[in-house]
Amino acid sequence: MIIPPWTASRPRLSESPQRTQGPGKRSEGSTSVHEAERLQDELKESVVRTSAPIEPPRTVTGLDVTYDTGSDRAVAAAVVVDVASLEVVEVAFHRGEATFPYVPGLLAFREVPLLVAAIERLSTPPALLVCDGYGLAHPKRFGLASHLGVVLDLPSYGVAKTAFVGEFTPPAEQRGAHADLTDAGEVIGSVVRTQTAVKPVFVSAGHRIGLDDCVSLTLRLSGRHRIPEPTRQADIESRKMLREWRSLE
Repeated sequence: MIIPPWTASRPRLSESPQRTQGPGKRSEGSTSVHEAERLQDELKESVVRTSAPIEPPRTVTGLDVTYDTGSDRAVAAAVVVDVASLEVVEVAFHRGEATFPYVPGLLAFREVPLLVAAIERLSTPPALLVCDGYGLAHPKRFGLASHLGVVLDLPSYGVAKTAFVGEFTPPAEQRGAHADLTDAGEVIGSVVRTQTAVKPVFVSAGHRIGLDDCVSLTLRLSGRHRIPEPTRQADIESRKMLREWRSLE
């Protein structure tokens, strides 16, 4: 597996039970857009696409990053949610600074270092990652969920509020309805109605999980809200921590 420069020296998640140090400003700050595109092309070759069903996980870890307005300061949150009850089991944060610019299609190079640092603060390595973003539903078929899944070698998928690429016919209005998201004749995701008569979400497999399982888990995790509980809670917690960070100044 090809590991990006900012994670190459880090232990695998299974090797260290206690992780409190984030990635900081190492080589990611010097990664150029050209180098990021080259690395992205290499990393995507490691994506495991599958249609085989997985064993339903007991917990799922939702991920999100909230940025301070007008700066590169950010808080990444990793929230572990019990699949059966949708209760929050554990929350971990990383406060830091994004050192790669915002470039459409290269969001992972901005967020992966922050998210890895938050994940490493969890007391138990996650079983499955759900990102606020895209997996295969990406121009390079390698969005944030795929990138993070490959880097950590974990099953991962993305749930986004809007489509980045692709075409679709809106699904029926009832909860559970879904339709293919396609691009250049390839099914790259699913447009899923998580609540009746509410705007759908855009689900795409990231790494080591099939689209059918992604759709099923998204519905199971959505509860009473449009957004699945793991990423909804990660958004809430990262925003809350950012407010607390500001209040200390």
